[in-house]
Amino acid sequence: MVESIVTPLLALPRVLKRVISIVVDTAFCTLAVWLAYYLRLGEFVTLAGRPTVAVIASVCLAIPMFVVFGLYRAVLRYAGQGIIWATIGACASYGIVYASIFSMYGVESIPRTVGIIQPLLLFALVFLSRTGASYWLGGAYRKLSRPAPSDRTLIYGAGMSGQQLAAAITDAGSMKVVGFLDDNRSLHGRTVGGVRVYDPCALDTILTRFDIHHVLLAIPSASRKRRNDIIAELREAQVEVRTLPGVLDLANGTVKIDDLRPLSIDDLLSREPVPPESERLSRKVSGQVVLVTGAGGSIGSELTRQVMALNPSRLLLIETSEYALYSIHRELEDLNSAGCELVPLLGSVTDRERMAEIFRTWRPQQVYHAAAFKHVPLVEHNIVEGVRNNALGTLVVAQLALEYGVDNFVLVSTDKAVRPSNTMGASKRLAELILQGLASTGPQTCFSMVRFGNVLGSSGSVVPLFREQIRNGGPVTITHVEMTRYFMTIPEAAQLVMQAGAMAQGGEVFVLDMGEPVRILDLARNMIELSGLTVSDAEGGGGDIQIRAIGLRPGEKLYEELLIGNDPQPTEHPRIMMATEKCMSWPVLQEHLDSMSGHIAAHDVVEIRRLLLQLVEEFTPSDGLVDWIHLAADLRQGKE
Repeated sequence: MVESIVTPLLALPRVLKRVISIVVDTAFCTLAVWLAYYLRLGEFVTLAGRPTVAVIASVCLAIPMFVVFGLYRAVLRYAGQGIIWATIGACASYGIVYASIFSMYGVESIPRTVGIIQPLLLFALVFLSRTGASYWLGGAYRKLSRPAPSDRTLIYGAGMSGQQLAAAITDAGSMKVVGFLDDNRSLHGRTVGGVRVYDPCALDTILTRFDIHHVLLAIPSASRKRRNDIIAELREAQVEVRTLPGVLDLANGTVKIDDLRPLSIDDLLSREPVPPESERLSRKVSGQVVLVTGAGGSIGSELTRQVMALNPSRLLLIETSEYALYSIHRELEDLNSAGCELVPLLGSVTDRERMAEIFRTWRPQQVYHAAAFKHVPLVEHNIVEGVRNNALGTLVVAQLALEYGVDNFVLVSTDKAVRPSNTMGASKRLAELILQGLASTGPQTCFSMVRFGNVLGSSGSVVPLFREQIRNGGPVTITHVEMTRYFMTIPEAAQLVMQAGAMAQGGEVFVLDMGEPVRILDLARNMIELSGLTVSDAEGGGGDIQIRAIGLRPGEKLYEELLIGNDPQPTEHPRIMMATEKCMSWPVLQEHLDSMSGHIAAHDVVEIRRLLLQLVEEFTPSDGLVDWIHLAADLRQGKE
C-alpha cells in the first residue's frame, strides 16, 4: 500500500514536485485563514467577500517568501535541520508582514486578531507537513532503495562505541540490530538509542528467540582477560563474532561498518600484550641514524614504523624486494611528521660491497637486522640460499657494524633456533653464534639477539591461511593434531627487538614471556566456531568445516622452545627474560665460517649440512637432505 503511493511520487519530475508543494502551501494559506476566523468568531465563515482578501494577501505574501527562503529547493526525503530553520525564518518573516497589514494597520471588516492567529496556524501547517513528509518519504525511500536487512545482530557493549556502531548499522541498512548485551546490570531491560539491553547470561535464549546471525564486540577498552571470557561464552553459540578496533583507533573518528573485522588469534591470546618502556627506547633512537634490514618484511616494516615514532634523524631501509621497499617507503612518508630523512635502499645483506657502501655513506648508529628467509619447508628445499642469507648475511652486516662503529646491533632470531630440527632454525642459531662470538671479543659495538615465536599476521602465518580456507568452505589443514606454537603480535615482536637493543650489554639472547603455547588444532577449531560455523567429523560429515591433518612437512617439529638451557635470567623488564647460551670462541668459529663460505660458493649441500651439524650441536634434522637441486642430481645419477 505504502509503496504503491510513494513510488509514483518519488518518480515525478522535480518541477512537478515543486508545483505540488506550491499548491499545497496555497491550500494551507486558505485553511489557516478559515481556521483563524473560526477561532476569532466561534463559527465557520464562508470564504467569500472580505475573507477572500485575507486569503489572497496570505498567498501573495507567503509563496514568494517561501521561494526566497528556499523551501521549494529542499529535497524533502533528505531534509534535516536546514529545512526546519528555513521554515521558521520564512514563516516568521511572513508573520511580521501579515500582522503589520491586518493587525497594526487594519483592513475594514477583517478582525485584527486574524493577522496574528493566521501566521501561527500557517507555521504549524507548513512545519508539520515538511517534517512529516521528510520522515515518511525518507523512510520509504530507504526501504525502496535497499533490501530489508536479513542479518539479525546483537552488539556486545552498550557504551558509546556500541551506540555509534548501532547507529552506523541502522544507517547502512545491511543488518538489523535487535539488542545490546552488557555486563552493567543497571542497563538490563532498559532501552539505549531505541535498542533494548539484555543480560549476557540470557544469551542462549536471546539467540534462539531472535534468530541471531552475528554478535559484534563493541568493547574496545575491555581487558584481554575479559575479552577472552566473552569470546569463550560466544564460541559455543555458533554465531559469527566480529570485533571493533582498539580504543585508540576510534579516537579520531566515529565508528563505521568498515571498522568491523573478523576475530583473529590476536583476540584470543591468553595474556596481555607486553608493554614497551618508551622512555628508554626514545633515548636510544631519538636523533640517531638507524638502519633496518629486511625493512619490507612483516617484522622489519613494523620495526620501521616504531622507529619512526621515536624521531630518528635518518632511517635507512634495506630490502631485496622492490615492491616491498616501495610500499613501506610510501607508508612511512605519510607518517613522517618530524622530518626524518628516509632512505630506501635496494640490496641484499649477502652483498658485501653494497652493504659496505651503505655503511660508509651514512654511518648508522643503530642496526636492526630482520632480513632472513623464515619459511621452514622452503629453506629445507633451498639449503644453499637459506644458509647464505640467514647466516652469512648476518656475518656480513655484523662485521660491517664493527668496522664502522655501530653502537647497537640487534638480530631478529626465532624459537626455531632452539634445538633446531630444520635448516632454517639451524641457520638462525648459527647467526646467533656469530654474534655471540663477535661479542666475546669485547668490541665497541653491542651485539644482542631477540628470540620469539610465531608472529600473528606475518607473511606465511597460519591465521590468514586458516581464514582463507574457512572462507572457501574448508577443509582447514593442520600438520599434526598435537602441534603447538607460541604466538605474539607483530607490534609486540617489533617492540621486543627495540627493547632488547635498549637493555643489551653485549652477547645476550633475549626471549619474551609468551605465556602458554597454543595448540594449532584448538586455534583452527576456535576460528571456525567464531565464524559462526561448526567443525565436522573426520569423514567430513555432521558439520560445516572439516579439520584435516596432513602430516609434518620437512623440518617441522611438534613443539617449539624458547630456551636451549633451563635457567632463564630476569631483566629490568618484567616480561623479558635473558637466556644463557653457550657459544664458540670467535677464532675457531671464524675458521669454520670461511669453510662454510667455500661450500656455499661450490653449492655443496652435503658439506653445508655436515658443517651445520658440527657448528650447531643441538641440530637434529628430522629428515634427510631434501634440497631440490640435490634431489634432482641424485635422480639423474640414478637414471644414468
